[in-house]
Amino acid sequence: MIFKNDINYRKETLVKLLNCVQNHEQEIIKALYDDFKKPAFESVATETSFILAELKYTIKNIHNWAKPKMVLPSIFNFPSTDYIYKEPYGKVLIIAPWNYPYQLALSPLIAAVAAGNQVVLKPSELTPNTSRIISKIISETFDKNHVTCIEGGVDVAQELLTQRWDYIFFTGSVPVGKIVAKAAATHLTPVTLELGGKSPCIVDESANIQLAAKRIVWGKFLNAGQTCIAPDYLMVHQNVKEKLIENLKLEITNGYGENPEISPDFARIVNEKNWNRLAAMLENETILLGGKASIEDCYIAPSLVDEPSLDSLVMQNEIFGPILPIISYKTEEDLDKIISKYEKPLSLYIFSENKSFAKRIVQNYSFGGGCINDTLIHFTNKRLPFGGVGHSGIGAYHGKFSFAIFSHRKAVVKKGNWLDLPTRYAPYNGKLETIKRLLKWFS
Repeated sequence: MIFKNDINYRKETLVKLLNCVQNHEQEIIKALYDDFKKPAFESVATETSFILAELKYTIKNIHNWAKPKMVLPSIFNFPSTDYIYKEPYGKVLIIAPWNYPYQLALSPLIAAVAAGNQVVLKPSELTPNTSRIISKIISETFDKNHVTCIEGGVDVAQELLTQRWDYIFFTGSVPVGKIVAKAAATHLTPVTLELGGKSPCIVDESANIQLAAKRIVWGKFLNAGQTCIAPDYLMVHQNVKEKLIENLKLEITNGYGENPEISPDFARIVNEKNWNRLAAMLENETILLGGKASIEDCYIAPSLVDEPSLDSLVMQNEIFGPILPIISYKTEEDLDKIISKYEKPLSLYIFSENKSFAKRIVQNYSFGGGCINDTLIHFTNKRLPFGGVGHSGIGAYHGKFSFAIFSHRKAVVKKGNWLDLPTRYAPYNGKLETIKRLLKWFS
């Protein structure tokens, strides 16, 4: 198979994909709007431009990433030269989600192709317009024996998971991630699982409150909160809580107006099922702002919820919508009681001018990735690995890390023939002390 071993072919195919996605960019933007009224600005900023940048970066670096890497040999193998070869896994299944349906389908696809794999991509059925354009792009770019797009619902995904794959890449919820992992285990198939969880956001009393509010509102309500790394709940020091709430309200109004329902910059919930789930979270809660919901348009207003119980619906699972619970704290022990209640999150955010406090939080808690004094932006740096830990995911990608996860690293030692020390060979009589000294010396 030419795509497996010919790096030039892979690169040429990615260049063809680059040209194709550029030609279809306006169609993609329209499809995203048709699926859940995603603003064009957000579609460009978080989907199309991300993919264009990922393609250009991969095309530029593919030869360097793919070439064998020489490593220092073991002294025990002298004389030898040692290499790590990057080998494609083979047949790869990618199952993409609906919240960023274009970016999170194409990004792993680019890496899988760069690494030399055959790929079957299953886009989300919940965003049918975007899935249709993705299928069109793939059919125009790739040989069908190289990359195939299969549309369909849950039954199609289930059928695909019964097949034997060499690698599976899944982005979605924790419950479905467990289903994927269980199916992969049948054939001992390696997986990357990009999941989620309740990602905390901490604002301590030293924080720049006005700037923190602006950055929290942006990170939380982008894509109507349907972002796996969005701040899921806010923990604010009791001394600055009222000031922060005042600024959060102001920034929501500045961004989306007095009535966000008519704002062209605020997306919708993807379907009625998810709308119902979110609307239920608002019931019997103290709403500081928002709370309005309209099932006809799958609209949930940007909403601030004051001091919900940790046993309430809004605090049980990942929210994945435009609802921000606000919980006050007094001590770091208070923070620990809340954060430790949940599984390891995909992200964690800290707003603080206290460097030692921020350092303690980063070092004391396990999470996929995060930011100090901002939200979401760690995702944008292709030189940083992106992924979860524990229940929030397995494996990390972006940039060269994406190429790495779709490549088996094959170790090869090339032994010289001009010297062959007899110590390792039987009979071993009289050699025990010699090997002990050698092992001790070179350990």
